[in-house]
Amino acid sequence: MALVLGVESTAHTIGIGIVNTEGKILADARATYFPKKGGILPREAADFISENYSKVLKEALAQAKVSLKEIDCFAFSQGPGLGGCLKIGSNVTRYLAIKHKKPLIGVVHGIGHIEIGKLLTEAKDPVILYVSGGNTQVIALSGGRYRVFGETLDIPIGNCLDQFALQVGLKHPGGPEVEKLALKGKNYIELPYIVKGMDLSFTGLLTSAMKLHKTGKYSLEDLAFSLQETAYAMLIEVTERAMAHTNKKEVLIVGGVAANKRFCEMLEIMAKERNAKAYYVPMKYAADNGTMIAWAGALMLKSGVKQELSKTSVRQKFRPDEVDVTWT
Repeated sequence: MALVLGVESTAHTIGIGIVNTEGKILADARATYFPKKGGILPREAADFISENYSKVLKEALAQAKVSLKEIDCFAFSQGPGLGGCLKIGSNVTRYLAIKHKKPLIGVVHGIGHIEIGKLLTEAKDPVILYVSGGNTQVIALSGGRYRVFGETLDIPIGNCLDQFALQVGLKHPGGPEVEKLALKGKNYIELPYIVKGMDLSFTGLLTSAMKLHKTGKYSLEDLAFSLQETAYAMLIEVTERAMAHTNKKEVLIVGGVAANKRFCEMLEIMAKERNAKAYYVPMKYAADNGTMIAWAGALMLKSGVKQELSKTSVRQKFRPDEVDVTWT
């Protein structure tokens, strides 16, 4: 049984988790950058990760009650993400692996979300709805890879909600703030519903919501409610099509937007109508964290994955469907 330390540094969070190859979580430490005003500033986020890495590492080791010498493998988020943030996580993790002469494994960020979701739920072979500030994809395991059956053509759903919140004066992160407002909304306002085959578009939806807000004719609560209902209905439609196509009877939401209760409720309704089961990653692990990287790294290690250092450079547009899934 090996110990794997995972480092997450794709955007606003520096997270370090430690797990063993049997799936026991020994440590989950993290620090998150919150901009004083507006959205994430890449340079500030990179500086935050650099400044907090050592502290988070010490906390993770203390939680697990182990030393770096006892770690058998080091894993890190190889991409996708912000270049500066990725490079800091990559460089420090590479340094630790070389210093302690241990294997180094680069993990696709999205696969980390998927595998921690499967570990912490009873989902075995689900259609995965991966929704966050930086990604929106409908994914399922097929032919030895996590295939993307549908995705956003422009901005991710999390970014759409954050941008709406920013432009109407709500604090960052915007998703939770929009959810609070939506709970008070009572009247649905028609907004563009843009599904193109198996893909989605959120920019028109966001632009329309903002135009209506500027007219002053509609309450912010009703606009937030309508924005959520429309965006989530679009996602549920594409997810249901993927379930029909793959004939899978499970669906799993992962990523930060998985924390939205209304979204989970809508998914539950769709799953029941299909005699399927809906699963949701626990809220603690819905947001970016190092534990998901550690667990994905552990699965790859157990399956015999070996990576040369030259193959572990960061990739800002690394996709889940570019990796052979040898561990399931």
